[in-house]
Amino acid sequence: MQQFCCCLSNRTDKVSPGESFDHSKSPSPSSDESDNIFRTERQCTDILFIALKAAFIFILLVLVIYCMAFGDIYRIINGYDDCANVCGRDNKPDQSLPCKGADRTKEQFLLVEGTGVTESDLHRMCVSSCSDVEGFKPFLNRCVRKNNPTEEVATRTGLKNFFQQVSEDLEACHQEMLALAATAFVFSLLTLVLLRVIPGLIVWLVLLAVVLACTAGTIWLWLRWRYESDQLSKDAADSARMRMNNWLYYAIAATIATLLVYLVILVMRKRIKLVVQLFREAGKAIASMPFLLAEPILTFATIAAVIVLFVYFTVWIESAGMLVVESNNSAKYVKDSTMLFTRWYNLLAFLWFCQFIIGCQHMIIAGAVACWFFTRNKANLNNPIGRSFCNLLRYHLGTVALGSFLIAVVQLLRTMLKLLMHTVRNPQNRVTSFLFECCQCCLQCFERFLQYLTRNAYILTAMHGDPFCRAGKNAFRLLTSNALRVFAINSAGDFVLVLAKVFVVVATGLIGMELIQKKPGVHHPYVPLILVGIFAYLVAHCFMTVYEMTVDTIFLCFCEDCETNDGISRPYFMSRGLMEFVQNSKKALSIADQPTGANPAIRDGKAWTASSKTTPPQPGGMGQRPTAISETVD
Repeated sequence: MQQFCCCLSNRTDKVSPGESFDHSKSPSPSSDESDNIFRTERQCTDILFIALKAAFIFILLVLVIYCMAFGDIYRIINGYDDCANVCGRDNKPDQSLPCKGADRTKEQFLLVEGTGVTESDLHRMCVSSCSDVEGFKPFLNRCVRKNNPTEEVATRTGLKNFFQQVSEDLEACHQEMLALAATAFVFSLLTLVLLRVIPGLIVWLVLLAVVLACTAGTIWLWLRWRYESDQLSKDAADSARMRMNNWLYYAIAATIATLLVYLVILVMRKRIKLVVQLFREAGKAIASMPFLLAEPILTFATIAAVIVLFVYFTVWIESAGMLVVESNNSAKYVKDSTMLFTRWYNLLAFLWFCQFIIGCQHMIIAGAVACWFFTRNKANLNNPIGRSFCNLLRYHLGTVALGSFLIAVVQLLRTMLKLLMHTVRNPQNRVTSFLFECCQCCLQCFERFLQYLTRNAYILTAMHGDPFCRAGKNAFRLLTSNALRVFAINSAGDFVLVLAKVFVVVATGLIGMELIQKKPGVHHPYVPLILVGIFAYLVAHCFMTVYEMTVDTIFLCFCEDCETNDGISRPYFMSRGLMEFVQNSKKALSIADQPTGANPAIRDGKAWTASSKTTPPQPGGMGQRPTAISETVD
C-alpha cells in the first residue's frame, strides 16, 4: 500500500546526493542504488494545490455550463437581428417580445445598417442573400459593403490577386519547403553537435566578435566627432555645435561601455570557462538521452489543445447574455456579473494551464538530467526520462501547479492593468500614462524574475523531492551564492544559444533562396521563405530550450555536488572536467590517482570519481557540510 499511496507514507528521511545510503531501507537494493537520487523514496509535494487545481477546473466547468445555458454559439457565428432572432436558425418564441421566435432558416446573413455612432443607432436584420442588397457582399455570414476603403486599396495595389498568387506559390514550392524543413532539423542537430564538440571555440569567438564590435563602434564614434569638430567653423550655428557635442557624448558613453565589456570579460574569464564546460556536459547528457529533444513537441501539442479549448469556451462566454427588451421591436443580450466574471476566470485558466504545461516540461527535463548527473555509471541510467515523468505524475504535480499559478496571476494582473490603461488613458495626462507604464514595467520585471526562480525551484524539486517553497528558497540561496557564475551563464551562455538560433534560420534561409529563386513561375518567393524561416526558428527554439534547461540543471547539480561532497571522503559525482573548477579538486584528483590501497577512496584499483564505472564505497559519515558554496567553488 505504501508503494501506491505516496501521501500516506510515513518516511521522513531524505537521501541527498552523495549522502550515505542504507541499503537495508531500500525497497530494491542494487549496485547503483546509492548513485541515483531517484532511487530514494519520495513524498507528494504541495498536495493542497492539486486539490485547488481540481476545484478550479470544476468551478470553470460550472461557470462555462452556466454561460452555455444562457448562450447560443450561433449568436457569434451567424449574428442576430433587432428582435434577438439568430440568423439561419429557427428561433424559439418569447412572451416578453412578440417579434421573437421567427424562422430565420433561409435568412442566413446578418445586415447591419445605420449611420449612428452608438449601438442603439444601428439596425440589425437577417437577409437571405447579400447580393440582393445594393452595395453589400457576403463575408463570414455577414453582409459587408463592397466599396469600402480596404477593397479600394486592394484593387488599386493589386492585393486582390495576392492571396491567389501566394496559394499558387505554396503549391508549387511545397516540395522545396519540406526539404528546407528537414534542412532546419539537420542544422539544429549540427548546432548541438558543435556546442558539444567545440563549445570553447564557439563561446570565445562570440566574445571576440562582441569585443571587436564594441571597439569598432567606439573608434567610429570618435572619428565622427573629430570629423564634425574639424568641419565646424568659428561662426557655426548653435545647432551645429550641439550636434558635435552629441557625437562627443556618444563617443564617451561608448568608450565607457567598451571598457566595462573588457573588464567583465577579464574578471569573468574563469567563469566563462565554466560555461564552456557546462555546454560540453549538456551535450553529453543530451547524447545519452536523445529523446529529451522530443519533449517540446509534446508540449506544443498540449498547448495547442489548451488554446482550442480556450477559444471554444471564449465563444460560448461571449455569446451568453440575458435578454433585455428595449421596446416591442427591439431587444439585445446583456451579460450579468457571473458571465463577466467567467470571462476573466477563463483567461486565468488559460494562463495557468499554459504555464503548468511549460513547468511540466521543465520538471521532466530537470529530473532526467539530474538523474544522469548523479549516476556514476552512465551505462546503467535505466530510462531516466520515464522515471522523471513518473515522479512528476506521482509526486510533484502540486509543485508545478503552485509555481505556474503564481506566474499566471502576475500575467493576469498585467493584462488587467493594460486594459485599464487603455480604458482610462488620457493622451493629455502624461503623469497617469507614466504611472501606468511604471507599473507595467515593474510587473513585467517581477514576472521574469518569478519565471527564472520557479524554473530553478523545479530543478531542485526534481533532484531532492522538496516542496516548492523550500526548493525556491534553496534555489535562491544557490543562485545568490554563485551570482557571478549565474551572470556568466545567463549572459554568455544565452547569447550563444540566441546566435545558434540565428545560425539555423540564416543557413536555412540562404539555402531556401537558392532553391526557391530558381523555381520557375513563382510570383512571391519571399512568402515561402518567410514561412520556412518561422518554422526553422521554431525547430531551433525547441532544441535550444532543451539545451538551456540542461545547462541550468547541470549547473545546480554541480553546486549541490560541491556542497554535499568534498571529493576525498565523499567523492564527487561530477566529471573530471567540472572538478577543475573546485578549490580542492587538485587534492581530490591526486588522491584519486594514487596507487591501490593508499587511500580509502580507492578500492580494487579504481578511483571513486564521476568517471568511475562501478559503484563507490559508502562513506561512514557525512561530516560537516560547508555553509556556503562560495567557500568550496573557485
